[in-house]
Amino acid sequence: MRPSAAPSPDATRRALLQGLGALALVGCGPRRPAAAPGGGALDRIAEARWAHGLDVGGTPAGGLSGVDYDSRRGEYLLLSDDRSDKAPARYYAARWDRPADGSAPVPLRAQTLLQADGQPWPPRARALAGVPVPDPEALRLRPDTDTLLWTSEGDVPRGFGPALYESSRDGRLLRAFRLPAMFDADAAGRRGPRDNLSFEGLALTPDARQAWVAMENALIEDGPSPTLEAPGGPCRFTCVDLARGTAVRQIAYVPDAIPLRPLVPGTYADNGVSEILMLDAHRMLVLERAYAAGRGNSLRLYAIDTREASDTLAVPALRLGNHRPAPKTLVADFATLGLARLDNSEGMCWGPSLPDGRRLLAVVSDDNFNPLQITQFAAFAFKDLST
Repeated sequence: MRPSAAPSPDATRRALLQGLGALALVGCGPRRPAAAPGGGALDRIAEARWAHGLDVGGTPAGGLSGVDYDSRRGEYLLLSDDRSDKAPARYYAARWDRPADGSAPVPLRAQTLLQADGQPWPPRARALAGVPVPDPEALRLRPDTDTLLWTSEGDVPRGFGPALYESSRDGRLLRAFRLPAMFDADAAGRRGPRDNLSFEGLALTPDARQAWVAMENALIEDGPSPTLEAPGGPCRFTCVDLARGTAVRQIAYVPDAIPLRPLVPGTYADNGVSEILMLDAHRMLVLERAYAAGRGNSLRLYAIDTREASDTLAVPALRLGNHRPAPKTLVADFATLGLARLDNSEGMCWGPSLPDGRRLLAVVSDDNFNPLQITQFAAFAFKDLST
């Protein structure tokens, strides 16, 4: 059990980076595609950054944890994970029309996300008992309804589990989805999601009828978080039928052991799922993001087929032998892709199609509002090797 006053993983990362900033860069290998049979191949197109604390609509543009592309308007939608501490919970719109030219995305506007009563979400310091404060993490645009799906990791110490919301483009809250009881918060730490390690990823199926929400780490009853020596317990990926508003299927995904050792033994290190993205109706990309104090970040992209995993929705606790996790295939280790730096990448989406027929994969990093980290935009050409 982590005591309620203990810092969250993001806060711990932030504090360690402030003390070890000079050591936090990760070396990058030569630029080359990384590929694996049955997965895909990535080739870097561009890399750009926003300045720390960039003002957009009177708010500091940081903490970018989710991204999606609006093909009708030619805009990227970027979700901030600010818990209304620096400005009310919000998302941004930006254009990135020519990434290969070296230009950075052009911010257009900030849009506040609202509660059911039409008011902005309050900061935690002023939130009343019984009022949740979202920790926004992932965002998808529903093209059929022109509405936004977004996740919150909740606030376990205050009694709130993770959530899946739907909002209008102007920020009005339309609904909160009913989720399985396994995701309810347990402030005592006996079961359920770990604080700040829950709904980190969100994917929309191509027909826009279903959404998958992905846990960053395992539920307490399903196993431990990853360590340097062993993979973590299985993360539950839950499929929600959007018309019915209920979960209809769930699979398990096992994250890697922590791939980097901290510079100083015994200091902070972690690994978990930071985003998911559908390749087609059944196949999914899974981004694992790791951090080790003094060493920096590691990013690995995997491909899975949801049909190859058993349904875990009715399994109360995942154990060896009572479920079949999704097999995964490495698509790319980002250390081989020629980026100037690896940081805390948490958002991933498909952009406009490329002239050669490949898909543009856009990735954005969450700077934790820390001047020693960066808001990084990276664009890659993706080739599906399974088709």
